[in-house]
Amino acid sequence: MATVNRKDLQLLADLRLREARLLLKAGESSGAYYLAGYALECGLKARIAGNIPRHTFPDRKLANDAYTHDLTRLIKLANLSDILSERAGKDPVFQQNWLLATRWSEASRYSIYTEQDCRDFLNAIAEKRHGVMSWVKQHW
Repeated sequence: MATVNRKDLQLLADLRLREARLLLKAGESSGAYYLAGYALECGLKARIAGNIPRHTFPDRKLANDAYTHDLTRLIKLANLSDILSERAGKDPVFQQNWLLATRWSEASRYSIYTEQDCRDFLNAIAEKRHGVMSWVKQHW
């Protein structure tokens, strides 16, 4: 894997989300679903990278653990668990969007999704006011 930094991960998150929208528009819902989740993964990893002080050697366990694709684990590694709980408690739409987002996994690339499944998932990730990616961007 190439070495990436916080800015690279932020750019990748935005790029993968744009690609997901284009794939959905082209009728490729399964690829769109996978890329939307991958965009969220990149966004969370950008937060993790941003938490590492510049010019310091990262903690080995954190570095190894950050290679996960599990969004719930990435939330913990990004030190966002409490902030997520607080937001979810105040915003039930966001809470539902987060629950939908957690259905994504690396194994999603081996699944077939309907257009409606993908639209619902992409909305949960990308919706401006209650979407998970908008929230992640506030913290990355």
